[in-house]
Amino acid sequence: MSFPGGWFDDPSHRGGPQPWTSTLPTLQLLHDLGIDPSAERVRRAVAQVREHCRWEHAGQPFFSGEVEPCINGRTVALGTYFGQDVDEVVTRLLAEQLADGGWNCEAERGSVRSSFATTINVLEGLLEHERATGGTARSVAARRRGEEYLLERKLFRRKSTGEVVDPAWLEFSFPVRWHYDVLCALDYFRAAGGRRDPRMAEAIQIVRSKRQPDGTWLLGNTHPGRIHFALEDGDGRPSRWNTLRALRVLGWYEETARMDG
Repeated sequence: MSFPGGWFDDPSHRGGPQPWTSTLPTLQLLHDLGIDPSAERVRRAVAQVREHCRWEHAGQPFFSGEVEPCINGRTVALGTYFGQDVDEVVTRLLAEQLADGGWNCEAERGSVRSSFATTINVLEGLLEHERATGGTARSVAARRRGEEYLLERKLFRRKSTGEVVDPAWLEFSFPVRWHYDVLCALDYFRAAGGRRDPRMAEAIQIVRSKRQPDGTWLLGNTHPGRIHFALEDGDGRPSRWNTLRALRVLGWYEETARMDG
């Protein structure tokens, strides 16, 4: 589930901050923090999710996914990480890739243009699944097309006009949740292990420019909503997690630059 305490079904809650204490964001946070999926306590908890947790959409079992590719992309990432069978969810995502190369949760309501946020969620899921299973020629090709969707837009610009899609994407949050920003996109490409691409250069410069005199990066654009506990000291303050992620990204980018001569 994504929305605890009836938030999804209560019209008075819609439009307000999304709570982050339900099953999906909790598992995602454990994943992001690197919890050992083989630990006995973790295996017991995941078994409870598998047997008892259902999606708000139509009561689907958690690891069967639901209808929105942004949710299903994260379900694939989590299911793979925690040792669950999510092959059918992967098959569904591959069938839902749009003509421009990405994905959009609004496709079921007629959208034919992809979303940066949905696309990065799906890419992260496909990458996790590919690492664990080797993937298929079809899934690898789909992931590459999704990467091209982002790269063609330099990770944050409109393809049609070159304008910045959303200024909030130039601020770095953690946890990122289902949202999108430049750092999370670059961190995906780092995790994918490929070489640098010239179309990343502007995004890389944004990350470099945000380094503080003391060598840290700040927390920004925190996504409001109920949480289990605070991980950082708040927006505008030095962020351990953003500093780690930015250093990893820059290290990867500079190393591949040296390899490319």
